[in-house]
Amino acid sequence: MRDQLVADVLAKSIWADWTRTPITGDASSRRYFRLRKASEADIIVMDDPSRTTAKFAEIATFLTLSGFAAPEIYLHDPKLGIMVIEDLGPNDFAAHLHNEPNGEALLYKVATQTLCYLNNQKTDLELGAIDAYTAPTMINLAALHYAPDPSCENALCDAMQSAFQAQVDPSPHLALRDFHAENLIWRPEQKGLDRVGLLDFQDACYAPAGYDLMSLIRDARRDVDKKIALDCITQFCEATDRNPQEFSAHLACISAQRNLRILGIFARLSKQDGKTKYLSFLPRVWDHLMTDLSHPALFELQSTVAQHLPPPNAETLQRLQS
Repeated sequence: MRDQLVADVLAKSIWADWTRTPITGDASSRRYFRLRKASEADIIVMDDPSRTTAKFAEIATFLTLSGFAAPEIYLHDPKLGIMVIEDLGPNDFAAHLHNEPNGEALLYKVATQTLCYLNNQKTDLELGAIDAYTAPTMINLAALHYAPDPSCENALCDAMQSAFQAQVDPSPHLALRDFHAENLIWRPEQKGLDRVGLLDFQDACYAPAGYDLMSLIRDARRDVDKKIALDCITQFCEATDRNPQEFSAHLACISAQRNLRILGIFARLSKQDGKTKYLSFLPRVWDHLMTDLSHPALFELQSTVAQHLPPPNAETLQRLQS
């Protein structure tokens, strides 16, 4: 049915005779297609049954006006959840670094520069927030889908709330949320902020400073060199006038919150949707979580996680496939 909707929209457009090729999507229900025609620049079709395209369009407009490289929107049907947008380029960070791994330091430095600039943006966009009240409820997925016993939900959420209230600076900043290598397009022919194309920001929100930074360097899908990750933290702290040592507990806490949620999301994708490929990412997510929970300021949260959540060993992975 969605295929026919997309076909009907394109049939009434100037792209009716362009070749349509599927693009590998993310964990959501959204689908993407690349439209091509000889001697013309490629463009992208977004098909979103959940109809978050209106929010994507709103945020894309803000980002573009603020100097970031977000896609231009050529056609938008918000009722159907279908958009035709600019193709920002052929290579995301992950694909580029697969072929040129020696470029990691440069790409992550430029991505962090983008985040430093984003950190200072003032906006009146109507968005949700990640704070001491919402952050705990967001990790209940780890209890409901990853933990052997879902009744640990209250214990996990209470421990997260205590840690968040004690360690996190609540000042809100715009966060794109899924700021990682597969959602960043490398555009070396451009200059400044235009070198980093931004995608998948329809779930943007207000979050504590550094939320997207930890999304970047604690990537569920690829390993980031530890020195480069530390350099990104130093770069961010210098640009935002923060002391790295004092800021470390803040970053560890928001990163732990994010990775607990990811554990639950990936477990749910496997158990409910049969997308077992996400289980292969769990060991890396777990390692990120353990790294952040090793911070002395998060001892109580670490103890609660250790009590209720097992590592993603063979037994756990087998259970999550059922």
